[in-house]
Amino acid sequence: MLDDSAAYVDGPWTHRVIGAAGARFHAAESGEGPLVLLLHGFPQFWWAWRAQITALAAAGYRAVAVDMRGYGASDKTPRGYDLPTLAEDAAGMVRALGSVDAAVVGHGVGGLVGWTMTAYHPETVRSLAAVSSPHPLRAARAVRRGGPAARHFLAAQVPILPEHRLLADGCERVGELLDAWSGPEWPDTGAEERYRLAFSIPKVSHCSLEYHRWLFRSRWRFDGLRYRSVLRRQVRVPVLQIHGDRDPVCRPGIAHSSRRLVSGNFRWHPVAGAGHFPHEERPEEVTRALVGWLGETGGTRAGGPEPL
Repeated sequence: MLDDSAAYVDGPWTHRVIGAAGARFHAAESGEGPLVLLLHGFPQFWWAWRAQITALAAAGYRAVAVDMRGYGASDKTPRGYDLPTLAEDAAGMVRALGSVDAAVVGHGVGGLVGWTMTAYHPETVRSLAAVSSPHPLRAARAVRRGGPAARHFLAAQVPILPEHRLLADGCERVGELLDAWSGPEWPDTGAEERYRLAFSIPKVSHCSLEYHRWLFRSRWRFDGLRYRSVLRRQVRVPVLQIHGDRDPVCRPGIAHSSRRLVSGNFRWHPVAGAGHFPHEERPEEVTRALVGWLGETGGTRAGGPEPL
């Protein structure tokens, strides 16, 4: 097992710790300008956005990629892995970074957090880019369709055993998931090894699965019923959906149906040949889409205050 030093990857960015929502979050930051908050998915950490951090900084943005609660070098709290709390984490980070709002870019479960922010903390979201992430009210359809990702999600509901499986043989299972959920030719050996090391950080395997457990178990609890009620509000901020056309975790048709829940400006950007990780499988295309979208939606909320 390793300490959290595996999350401190050197590069053209600055590492920092952000205090928000009663917890500490590790982040990598680069650039100056309007804030872009980058939220990773499973089974990754902030480093998933390495290509976008540098490109967004070069385009005139302040790019901050965070380790979400329970991942990387962020706090591994005993609870707090429900989407409302995770959205509060992200909204708190926006404020802690000295900004009124941010363009939020989220992949997978990070995208679910971004969608949740638009309902619970709309004042902190200038625009949303959801990468391989349907609206939470559509996400259950992906599980009902079955497939390898659905089997993983359901298997995660069992106590203890899924954690051990993720950690076995140097987190070999993490590499298997990356390979099974991506398109051809990714991940390379270096990327797989980086993610396996990050998952070896104590408690990450357990905390990451707690996200999946809340998503499933909350469907029959009051907190889940309340959450779904709040999420029925129309999303009013501009939304860009980026989705690989070979994504086995969530089929493009299910993700695209999120459009019905968006009353603001909406754009669908399919990525040909990509699976569940288009920001890594096709980084140049995804980066161009993000930079173009951010330029069109503006550095600050229309009619709103400038960042502090």
